[in-house]
Amino acid sequence: MIPSKITKIACIGAGYVGGPTMSVIAQQCPHIQVTVVDLNVQRIAAWNDPDLSKLPVYEPGLDEVVGEARGRNLFFSTDVDKAIHEAQMIFMAVNTPTKTFGVGRGMAADLKYVELCARQIARVADEDKIIVEKSTLPVRTAESIKTILESETKGIKFKVLSNPEFLAEGTAIEDLYKSDRVLIGGDEDEDGQIAIQALVDVYANWIPREKIITTRLWSSELSKLTANAFLAQRISSINSISALCEQTGADVDEVARAIGMDTRIGSKFLKSSVGFGGSCFQKDILNLVYLCHHFNLPEVANYWEQVVILNDYQKHRFAKRIIDKLFNTVSGKKITFLGWAFKKDTNDTRESAAIYVADELLQDRAEIHIFDPKVSEEQVHSDLVYLQKHRRSQATAYEYEEITSEEIKKLVVVHTDPYSAMEKAHAIAVLTEWDEFKTYDWQKVYDTMLKPAFVFDGRNILDRTKLTEIGFNLHSIGKG
Repeated sequence: MIPSKITKIACIGAGYVGGPTMSVIAQQCPHIQVTVVDLNVQRIAAWNDPDLSKLPVYEPGLDEVVGEARGRNLFFSTDVDKAIHEAQMIFMAVNTPTKTFGVGRGMAADLKYVELCARQIARVADEDKIIVEKSTLPVRTAESIKTILESETKGIKFKVLSNPEFLAEGTAIEDLYKSDRVLIGGDEDEDGQIAIQALVDVYANWIPREKIITTRLWSSELSKLTANAFLAQRISSINSISALCEQTGADVDEVARAIGMDTRIGSKFLKSSVGFGGSCFQKDILNLVYLCHHFNLPEVANYWEQVVILNDYQKHRFAKRIIDKLFNTVSGKKITFLGWAFKKDTNDTRESAAIYVADELLQDRAEIHIFDPKVSEEQVHSDLVYLQKHRRSQATAYEYEEITSEEIKKLVVVHTDPYSAMEKAHAIAVLTEWDEFKTYDWQKVYDTMLKPAFVFDGRNILDRTKLTEIGFNLHSIGKG
């Protein structure tokens, strides 16, 4: 019998989605035992570290949530089989990267981890269970999961639900506390409705019932892709206008403010920058593009692919502007990056614009010096090496020469002090909108830099008047 009252939850995947989501569920539902499992021993050890500052995911407020629930009804473990066996409801929050080879390379989602997860559940489970898709998945993935689960002839029933996450990294805990909506998709039969209600009851412990939306399974899966595509589209739209602003003398922030006051448009996601990053936007749009091609909708596919092309162009344009302004060469020049994470208040670097801008400058053999308050040296080098390894699979309009890992180690320096990173630099590029960057002693920075002292504000967060008065040669996105 499909369980209608949940007392034990398991989550497979202890990353950016599984960790914070399950921590909040455990905190808000002390009557439910929540176990987060992962095969990565180091990651689980970090989740269990007594020092809450060492959690593998940085999110403001997450340490307090984990500190309250961990050991009470929140547990982190590598024993996946035990968690599957005990749980009535199992969340699948494994990684679904874009394929780097084979059919759909560069666009389709790689579902190998999802398949392995489903097969493990089918092998271990010995009673009816509810399976919840939490990872971002292509439409009709639930059908594949069902097929795998039902291939076992144990007479066990599984009901698959789609419960996509709509978290913004950096504000994930606040988003979980006060969600705009919680979306749950499932089958329309009796067992499907029982499963849906069981998950509704979990969220209803702290989310108002009117904000919990229930739909058909396929509608829920497609809603996630569509939401991210629409948001990314707005960013690419304003970024396209930023290029025009720079040529005409207009100010992109003034344009955004003017059109954002139109209630039909609204002001959100109209902040121009060096480009969007993160684990979802590009991956989900490319997934949508692949889906449209699969169903022979080339015009629709081309429309959405242009959002990604524009985003790649914005990063390329920013890097090229740095090279152009530095007298058409950055070879041997010290370029300081402030920020490496794809946005502030997170240590997530996936698809960060900084990676691609650095890569393009490294083509000209610039010396890149980096400071980010939450990203490690190991992660920076790993990001750049990964990009070289999978370059041909990246959806980009630009081709580059491959750089060896030895060259990366030689040319890329990661600092723990921002002032040492900026000392004697030819130029500074702001790639992440960390609030602390606004508070630096910019006169001190200017005094230690080579002249002319260039600053390229890829996030439009610095005081233009102040820095110009100090003497900086300042270049901002979308400002002529």
